[in-house]
Amino acid sequence: MWAASRTLPYNLGRDPEIRYMPSGDAIANIAVATSYKSKDRNTGEQKELTEWHRISFFGRLAEIVGQYLKKGSSVYVEGRLQTRKYTDKDGIERYATDIIAENMQMLGGRQGMGGGNDMGMDDGGYDAPQRPAPRQAPPAPAARPQPQRPAPNFSDMDDDIPF
Repeated sequence: MWAASRTLPYNLGRDPEIRYMPSGDAIANIAVATSYKSKDRNTGEQKELTEWHRISFFGRLAEIVGQYLKKGSSVYVEGRLQTRKYTDKDGIERYATDIIAENMQMLGGRQGMGGGNDMGMDDGGYDAPQRPAPRQAPPAPAARPQPQRPAPNFSDMDDDIPF
């Protein structure tokens, strides 16, 4: 197994797939795309290559993905790469590299998070409790000059400090 760290912003290509293990822990998988633009050497034509990636989330992070994300949602994911070996339905051994999410930040507004405007969410985070705007204090009176005090003399302090 080879592992490396990846941190990228993505847009979901489809709704998350949510499953639960026998222990009750959630697993969420999303499909995201990254695109690369290049110029064809022979024709000079601009080409865009798109590659799809699978990102897996576990536990509470998976529950959040299932609750708030949907196709088209923007999400910033930090995780590690993990390559796994499997046998396809034709008996051929194949390899797949997945991103195992370790941290996630929802991006964009509420429209990309799978719900209406009353979800209490914005820009990918939970709203802080609303506080009324602070009142502006009346202008302070002109400050009076404070008498200068001599600098403290620390050389005569007792050295028996209990810590």
